[in-house]
Amino acid sequence: MSSFDPKRFLVSIFEAAVAAADPEKTIRNHLPARPRGRTIVIGAGKGAAQMAAAFENAWEGPFEGLVVTRYGYSAPTRRIEVIEAAHPVPDAAGLEASRRLLDKVSGLTEDDLVIALVCGGGSALLPSPAEGLTLADEIAVNEALLASGAPIAAMNTIRKHVSTIKGGRLAAAAWPAKVVSLVVSDIPGDDPALVASGPTVPSTGSRQDALAAVETYGMKLPEAVMAHLNSPAADAPQPDDRRFARNEVHLIASAAVSLEAAAQEAKRQGIEAVILSDSMEGEAREVGSVHAAIAREVAVRNRPFEKPVLILSGGETTVTLRAKGKGGRNSEFLLSFAIGVNGVEGIDALAADTDGIDGSEDNAGAFCNGSTVARMRAAGLDAKAMLAGNNAWTAFNAVNDLFVPGPTGTNVNDLRAILVR
Repeated sequence: MSSFDPKRFLVSIFEAAVAAADPEKTIRNHLPARPRGRTIVIGAGKGAAQMAAAFENAWEGPFEGLVVTRYGYSAPTRRIEVIEAAHPVPDAAGLEASRRLLDKVSGLTEDDLVIALVCGGGSALLPSPAEGLTLADEIAVNEALLASGAPIAAMNTIRKHVSTIKGGRLAAAAWPAKVVSLVVSDIPGDDPALVASGPTVPSTGSRQDALAAVETYGMKLPEAVMAHLNSPAADAPQPDDRRFARNEVHLIASAAVSLEAAAQEAKRQGIEAVILSDSMEGEAREVGSVHAAIAREVAVRNRPFEKPVLILSGGETTVTLRAKGKGGRNSEFLLSFAIGVNGVEGIDALAADTDGIDGSEDNAGAFCNGSTVARMRAAGLDAKAMLAGNNAWTAFNAVNDLFVPGPTGTNVNDLRAILVR
């Protein structure tokens, strides 16, 4: 195996995981029957444009539609209009997109059909502040959530209670039309009501749950937002609301399916694979440290798995901002991991977001091995100091180990692939 290239191998694993979540391959199997009335397509998320293009290729019959995606994430569509807006911090374009989506589903009848294409990123792309709140308030909420270290379920419970479109409200606006939601999950545990804060799928999370999360994670929200959360006006519709009785929800792609595909690709190349979990959560640097301990145990003692082996995990870690460095949860995970395997030979790893973007930079994540920390030191950087400053992007950029595949058109959360040879 002298010609074996660990980076190339890890990229092939990432590509297999992404291919398993390609809407072009999965959407056709979940389409409903044509309605007697109109077919309206709506959608939001970082892969919404690709889902729209896949829908157009699969649907037989008339339709019209509108979806919103992140700037630079558009894809060619023939009949479905694609709007671009800001992510991860909302902007005025997203506000206008939310207004137009609500308009798109108003005035429908029970003979009409709404098909909702929903994937990760939709929360930020659909700002629609509740009465008495402003876009600035919703931006402040989003920034507080991103810096809090709260898990995605808690974040989205708060988001839906300050919105007029999230938490099932977009589907409620379409009533009495039937709404069929086709969801690509980026949520640990694959609860479709939490993907993009559930614009068409209500959840049981209550206003009291939202207030508890604000307190638990020490969030400082604008006074107007807190006043709203303390008012019954913030209550979101519940799943047993009669307006949702005819609706359907289909999970068309998820981390679990993509991890299985990644494992199969490793085996095809002659390397056994193990999946730790598809729904890991927690502070990125702590999860990185635990993964490093497992990799070291395999490398040094050949347990709990025998070498060679590919160790896979998915889910969504969180980052509590301690400084204003550059990075994202995958690069922060991997920098912690690199520190944990420093000097250990035979370990190579890739951590990346399957949508192609980790945080706010242009990389999906990064690569590392047992020499990464030493190479950073040679470049004049202290890995531990960079981790303390939330500056993982800068650290990996200095040693040319960023992974930049570009937007993938889907999003089933993070992929962590650790090869021990």
